[in-house]
Amino acid sequence: MTKGEGVGDAYTGTLSRIQAQLGSRSKLGMEVLMWVSHAERPLHVDELCHALGVEGSIDLDIGNIPAIETLLACSLGLITVEKSSSTVRLVHYTLQEYLANNTKLFPNPNSIIAEVCLTYLNFPHVRSFSPTLRSVPPTAPFVQYASCYWGAHARLETTESVKTLALKLLDGYDKHISSKVLLLHDVRAEEQPFCGDGTPTGFTGFHGAAYFGCVELTVALLETNKGDAEATDFHGNTAIAWASRRGNEGVVRVLLEWSEVHSDARSSKYGSAPLLWAAENGHEGVVRILLERKEINPDKTDKRGRTPLSWASGRGHEGVVRMLLEQNDINPDRSDKWHRTPLWWASASGREGVVRMLLERKDVDPDKLDKWRRTPLSWASMSGHEGTVRMLLERNDVNPDKPDLLRRTPLSWASVGGHEGVVRMLLGRNDVNPNKLNLLCEAPLSLASMARHEVIVRMLLERNDVNPNKPDLLRRTPLSLASADGHEVIVRMLLERNDVNPDKRDLFGLTPLLLASGYGHERVVKTLLERNDVNPNKQGFLRGTPLSLASKSGHEGIVRILLERDGISPDKRDVLGRTPLSWASEAGHEVIVRMLLERNDVNPNKPDLLRRTPLWWASQNRHAGVIRILLEHNGANPYKPDSWLLSIFAFPSISTLLFCLLFLILYALGYLGLSTVDLVFIYICTIT
Repeated sequence: MTKGEGVGDAYTGTLSRIQAQLGSRSKLGMEVLMWVSHAERPLHVDELCHALGVEGSIDLDIGNIPAIETLLACSLGLITVEKSSSTVRLVHYTLQEYLANNTKLFPNPNSIIAEVCLTYLNFPHVRSFSPTLRSVPPTAPFVQYASCYWGAHARLETTESVKTLALKLLDGYDKHISSKVLLLHDVRAEEQPFCGDGTPTGFTGFHGAAYFGCVELTVALLETNKGDAEATDFHGNTAIAWASRRGNEGVVRVLLEWSEVHSDARSSKYGSAPLLWAAENGHEGVVRILLERKEINPDKTDKRGRTPLSWASGRGHEGVVRMLLEQNDINPDRSDKWHRTPLWWASASGREGVVRMLLERKDVDPDKLDKWRRTPLSWASMSGHEGTVRMLLERNDVNPDKPDLLRRTPLSWASVGGHEGVVRMLLGRNDVNPNKLNLLCEAPLSLASMARHEVIVRMLLERNDVNPNKPDLLRRTPLSLASADGHEVIVRMLLERNDVNPDKRDLFGLTPLLLASGYGHERVVKTLLERNDVNPNKQGFLRGTPLSLASKSGHEGIVRILLERDGISPDKRDVLGRTPLSWASEAGHEVIVRMLLERNDVNPNKPDLLRRTPLWWASQNRHAGVIRILLEHNGANPYKPDSWLLSIFAFPSISTLLFCLLFLILYALGYLGLSTVDLVFIYICTIT
């Protein structure tokens, strides 16, 4: 591009050079640009190559398929390959704008693309594929695009050639792989109308034409009596049901004018009528057409008890909701099988516009309970829909503190979900109890502490009527929960309250300090030990101390913090008579063993209830490093027996005795140069 030359002029010049190429290169270069600029989605390299190899073929011919290098060369740099996705795109978005503004460059592009797609799908090679396949064979990569988008192009431009090819494809459509590919690509798995062997049995040409919204093809099928317009697919959906679901108004009108079409038929699987499909997907035009029919029941339910209004409310389709509410034979408060009303669905989904419309109705109960005794406010609070919560709280007939089946209130749900705005609104009410317990005796403060929601914890603690020591079913306080989880900020916030008991036990006798020590939360331990009213020697389950739990779990930092605390008892026994040193020796935590042995008030030979010493536990678990440390300590006695009078030397094998005897002889003769400690250490390692 020369300096000062416009982008449009540059593209015009490049296109002129493409058209001036010799032989078939000119035609191929323009076709590449047409496909890339008019495709419904970016084409993969192999898809584009196969599409450009269709012309003049009666079946798939590998020899006709051009290489991508050829296509790039013919387009003179106007297209490029996206390496990450292996798709072909225009070199710049401004080229797309240029081509869209110069429509004369590509006359009838959609009919040409539709014709190529249909020709490809009608190839004998493609027709030979079984509709039971769940993926396109690699020999025909263009099947994916052609199956999913031929109808989109044909709907825009339908020539006689396209119509002929389409009718050929639609004849026996449910036995063609393209119908399977289409449904796999565009329909949710649970709604794909496949029979046991995976074929789309019953998905006829009428269904295909209705799906794509091809009015001319639908008319042609009706006029030629090719198939039954009332035929159902495997789930019992008719052609008009698919047209309604897809929002294809033209096809819906054509089918309704056909006297033999039942406009209110329900599918066999879900019991969904055409009006329900249209309402669920927000197709206002189709809904308006169907509501004009006298035989249509606008309040007809599916097998789940949901009405068109229920589906439209849950999806937030305000225009459809407005049309349905204008009908005299609509019950706006009708419950489904789960006792959920349209207002429930709109509230749970945060559809504020729909909620507002429904709340304006006098025949809608805004506090109606579902199957689990939850109200619309409960669900809106759980999901954090502030606008919906605000509208519901403005109603005098809404109970903001109503518990559900598990005794959870809207405040409980908002607290555990971390929805600060909703919590703030609920706490601003005088009729909301901030201490209300659920079925597990969990208060909102406990739930917020457990879920690590700092802001909500702070909001709750600012209330004088919030009890910060309220225990749950396991007698755990908010401080216990935060300590066990290691959330230092929440622990500090709770400790700032003068009425917090920092040393309260739970059902298992565990205090916040015991929990933090056992789980290895150093900063929480340090924070708790800053309090004078926290007992560092308080014993919990099985009478273990914080130091015992930390020593057993190998939390070196916590052991160090606890040993630095004045008044710590580093040799305190638990219910099994075991000391912190005993637990650390069994687990092989060498650093902790050293730290404990540095204390003058730790007895290295203190036995447990079975008379087993720390050295006994270390040797039984083959912790050589701990054994050496204990033996190097002057107070460790390797000969001390347990309650069965068995020391660490009990029952050595004959080979072990011979080996040790040889060592003793060599030691006595002075050949080994070992100390007595070294000799005992080698012996212990040998027999264990």
